[in-house]
Amino acid sequence: MPKRIAVLVSGGGTNLQALIDAQDRGELANGEIAAVLSSTPNAYALERARLAGIPGFSFPKSQYPTAQALTAALVDKLRELRIDLVVLAGFMTILTRELFQAYENAVINIHPSLIPSFCGKGCYGLHVHEKALEYGVKVSGATVHFVTEECDAGPIILQKAVEVQPEDTPEILQRRIMEQCEWKLLPQAVALFCQDRLAVEGRIVTILPPKTQAM
Repeated sequence: MPKRIAVLVSGGGTNLQALIDAQDRGELANGEIAAVLSSTPNAYALERARLAGIPGFSFPKSQYPTAQALTAALVDKLRELRIDLVVLAGFMTILTRELFQAYENAVINIHPSLIPSFCGKGCYGLHVHEKALEYGVKVSGATVHFVTEECDAGPIILQKAVEVQPEDTPEILQRRIMEQCEWKLLPQAVALFCQDRLAVEGRIVTILPPKTQAM
C-alpha cells in the first residue's frame, strides 16, 4: 500500500505544488498525497489541493487557545486520516511535542538555507535570504530535514546549494533557491521516505539503496 502523505501549509503552497507535480509525474514512488492541512482558512494552497482533487482541511490558529491545543487537533486529524508522513511546506505555526512523539522521524521540513547556517528562531521567508546576503556568503541553498522540538535542528536528509550572484536581492535569491533547490529536494526526500530508504541514527540520515524486486 502507498504511504499516505499529509502536507501542512499556511500560504501560497509553491512547495505543495512541487509535490503535486511530482506525484503527477509518478515520482512519489509508493507515496500519495492524501490530505492538505492549513493553518490559514484562505490559503491559496487549499485551492491548489482542490484543483488536484486532494482533500483540504483548515485549522485556523485563532480557534485554538494554545499551540499545544492546535497540535493536538492536528494529530487527531492525521491519525483519523491514517497518515504515514507529515510534510511541513511553509507551515508558519509552531507545533509542540505531541506531533513529534506521534510521528517520530516521520515529519519533514524544507528550509531555505544550508543548515546550520541561517536557521532557527526568526529565520523564515525572506529573512533567511536577507541574513545570507548581509553575511556575504558565496553559496546558499536549501535543506530537507526531519523535524524535532528544536527549531531547524533535526537530522538532515538532503541539501543542495546554489551560487550567490553579486546582483542578488533577497527576492531574487529566494526565487533561485526555490526553483533550483526546494522544488527538487522536497519531492526527492518524500519519495525516499515512502520507499523506506531513509535510516536515522542520531543526527545521521543514511540513504539506503533501492530494494531489489524479487524475480
